[in-house]
This record gives sequence, structure tokens and C-alpha cells, in this order.
Amino acid sequence: MRHRETWPRTAGRRHQAACHLCDALHDAPLVEEGREARCRVCGEVLYENRPASLERAVAFGTASLVLMLVAHTFPFLELDAQGREAEMSLTGAALRLMQEGSDLLGLAVGVFTLLAPLILAGGLVYVCLPLMWGKAWPGAVQVTRLVQEAQPWAMLEVFILGVLVSLLKLVKLAEVELGIAFWALGLLMICLTAAFAGIDRRELWDRLEVAREQ
Repeated sequence: MRHRETWPRTAGRRHQAACHLCDALHDAPLVEEGREARCRVCGEVLYENRPASLERAVAFGTASLVLMLVAHTFPFLELDAQGREAEMSLTGAALRLMQEGSDLLGLAVGVFTLLAPLILAGGLVYVCLPLMWGKAWPGAVQVTRLVQEAQPWAMLEVFILGVLVSLLKLVKLAEVELGIAFWALGLLMICLTAAFAGIDRRELWDRLEVAREQ
């Protein structure tokens, strides 16, 4: 069975990779699809050639954008306390927190559930989609840097964990029904993780470099 070689790479220059664990510097040759390069000193993975990398990044990134639209359009929670019913959406929750004087908390909800995921998913699609045809759209390098800087701030799992802890207290005071937006947010967390797991950073930068030279 023949393996395809990895992504295109700029010829005529030396490619090296530093181990993020022990800082050992290695030459970075191409590896076959489905394989990985490891550090000769500590055995840590340096980079991988992941199958269908661009297609997976674009597919899961697009799915994340659709799920974001659902998460911010439909109700997140529905409460029924002694006959009094109320709905809560993510956007409404952020605005209500700011109106009640919790500006920092409201801003955090907006950043973690809207701004950071939008930068990550939208940026990944913007960069990877044209790369499927060997092209780079204007500002692709700057967008890639922004995406990588924003990645640590997309803490959807922390937000969902906080919601689950709050629900344990709410169910004692009212009947709680999880809305469509809650499940969409959970799926969004999975899709974003899958999108970034689909493509190696070294491959992304190598493809960008080749595309910019064309």
C-alpha cells in the first residue's frame, strides 16, 4: 500500500523543528500520511501528517460556525419556578449580567461563547479553504497568528462546566429544561476541538508559505 507524502513545502531551504518538551533541534523531513516525527532525545511528537487535514479542518470549522449561529439564536435554558416561566439565551445572559453591574462576568460570557469561537472557527476556515487549491487569501498569515493567539481563550469547556455546577443548584429551586442552544454549545466544543486536531501547525505554516510564493 503506497502512502502519500505530506504537505507541499518550500524547496531550497533547510527545515528544522524544535521539541517543545526538551528544546532539542532536529531536521524536519517530510513524513508519510498517517505517520509522525518524534524527538530523538525524549520521544515527544514533533509534528504529524494527518490524513485529509485541510478537508477535516474546513468541515469541522464550518460546522462550528453553524452551531454558533444556533447557540446564539435559540434558548439556552428554560425555567419554571412556581408557575413563572422564563427563557435565557447566551446573548441575553451576557447583556443582563452587564446591566446588573457584572460587566466583567458579562464580557467573559461574550468572549468565551461568541468572540473567541468565532475567531477560531472563522479564521480556520478562511485560511484552510483556499489552501485546498494551493491558494492563500489576503491576510492569511495575520489571521493564522490571530487564531493561534486566540485558541487558549476559547474555554467553552470551562463555561459549560460552570453552567452544569449552577444547574445543580437551580434544579432545587425550579424546573429546568435545557434548550437547543445548550446542546449546540456542547457540539460546538467538540467540533472546534476536532477542527484543530485535524491539521498540524507545521503543515499549516508550510502550506501557507508555499501558497504565498505562487
